[in-house]
Amino acid sequence: MKQRLITLFLPIITLILEILPYGAILVFYNGQGNEYTIKSYSYFSFIPFGYANFAPLITALTTCLTIGILLIYIIFNRKSLIYLSKNICLINFIISIFPYIFDFDYFSYIGLFITISIFLEFVILLFFTKNLNK
Repeated sequence: MKQRLITLFLPIITLILEILPYGAILVFYNGQGNEYTIKSYSYFSFIPFGYANFAPLITALTTCLTIGILLIYIIFNRKSLIYLSKNICLINFIISIFPYIFDFDYFSYIGLFITISIFLEFVILLFFTKNLNK
């Protein structure tokens, strides 16, 4: 049971970071394009989503999905759920790096920590699933 609880540590840290209003970045340029304003938002905010920055909200929702699946896994100990959460973590990691691929102006340290945390959770679940097969 304790080993299964360990799988929830990083997704909860990730969720806390996603709630903070510093992760999702929007850059607003003036009419001439020589001045800009940077504003940060929570990953759960619909404002970046409305400005076509879809990755933060999708990342936040898939983090919640991962936590829900891991909670069900902890309660019922179904091995298939740990494999599902590992795959969702991989997809979540790929989605979380999209803003950096398109434009590095969307970089924030909170966003970087969220991406690293999701990747580390994927690695933990990868090792966890390998130990399930033994």
